[in-house]
Amino acid sequence: MCHVIVTCRSMLWTLLSIVVAFAELIAFMSADWLIGKAKTRGSVEPDEPSSGPSEPYHPTLGIYARCIRNPGVQHVPRETLCGPYAENFGEIASGFWQATAIFLAVGIFILCMVALVSVFTMCVQSIMKKSIFNVCGLLQGIAGLFLILGLILYPAGWGCQKAIAYCGHYASAYKPGDCSLGWAFYTAIGGTVLTFICAIFSAQAEIATSSDKVQEEIEEGKNLICLL
Repeated sequence: MCHVIVTCRSMLWTLLSIVVAFAELIAFMSADWLIGKAKTRGSVEPDEPSSGPSEPYHPTLGIYARCIRNPGVQHVPRETLCGPYAENFGEIASGFWQATAIFLAVGIFILCMVALVSVFTMCVQSIMKKSIFNVCGLLQGIAGLFLILGLILYPAGWGCQKAIAYCGHYASAYKPGDCSLGWAFYTAIGGTVLTFICAIFSAQAEIATSSDKVQEEIEEGKNLICLL
């Protein structure tokens, strides 16, 4: 019979695991890793009569995606267009970014699997006499290592031609030139830190769900156990 065990620490670990997985996935898919140097409306269409002051904007570049301002035509407003610049893996701008994509993809896949499993830990706490919390914590630690490798390699690709086109000729490995770092890069770093926090916190979730009080309530025949 399934005993549903809910504790504050296990619920917090589950929520953090889900948040971390989604945060890393969103960051990976985003084009806001590098924010390019400002461009103006006039620089896109210099022959168009100016109807007002120039409207600067910042193109952005991700691992495999980018956001640019379309030039627009008469009666059609300009808008920012976002999408992948690489149609396949081989077209990613830098070999370092290709490695980054692999490491991040592996790490995110593991995090998503852990997030899925974490939902069921309220009912199932062990498989083959192994604690699910401990196994998931170990997997989160491994995922964190993959994420760190990806984030370390990513700045090494700032010297590629694609990055130079966005960041100027002063851009080189680990030097973003005229670019600034976007929210996606910081989100990926924050998600990596939280990944290791989740890995550590999984041990606390295991302790909470296997405490003497939980065992006593199971022996009393309770199927739903909620503890603070």
